[in-house]
Amino acid sequence: MNAVIAEESVLRGWTAGAKAGLGAGLADFVFFLLALGGVVGIVQQYPTAQGVMFGVGGLLMCYFAYGAATGVKESFAPSSVERDGDSSESGSTEPPLADDESTGFRRAFVLALTNPYQILFWLTAGVGLLDPGMLDVLAVLPYVGEALTGVFVVETGSPALIVGLFGGVALWLVSFPAALVQAGRRVDSFAPAVAAVSALVLAGFGVSFLFEAWRILG
Repeated sequence: MNAVIAEESVLRGWTAGAKAGLGAGLADFVFFLLALGGVVGIVQQYPTAQGVMFGVGGLLMCYFAYGAATGVKESFAPSSVERDGDSSESGSTEPPLADDESTGFRRAFVLALTNPYQILFWLTAGVGLLDPGMLDVLAVLPYVGEALTGVFVVETGSPALIVGLFGGVALWLVSFPAALVQAGRRVDSFAPAVAAVSALVLAGFGVSFLFEAWRILG
């Protein structure tokens, strides 16, 4: 999700990056509601559903990685991070990229909905936030959870904890694109570098998701 937000921010400005973040955050909220209703648990019960989601998510990530790679050339334009209200100041008559910004929202939303790891989080840690007790947040992370057991334990059962969780997500979705845009305005090579790294990250996760789909379905 951060790779998509970063790409949108350096290519199209803060508004596009924030909209992409909003797409990812909205998917989290959808999973939160589904987890409360027990719907998310279906994915855990049926390995085939997991495999299909890994496959769809992997294909989407590879497709978006290609788009990010082709966008690297666009990021060399000096005005690439000045699309948010700056066109009038610079004398440009270029229309706002509303369609592109909406595309960033849809990309992040769809990628999040096809991410089994995101579902796993809301099936375990997410639902656990509502039950009174103690929750080891980092222990549920794939691959590294065992090593991080006991590092971040919180007391659960308070509505304030849910508000704090989504408040923290919202803060990140606002500040992360802003920091990238500001850095891009100060360093000429920053935007192309971020776009290229975003493409590599998306491609890497896409390939790993496809291998995981092959392992599960095979």
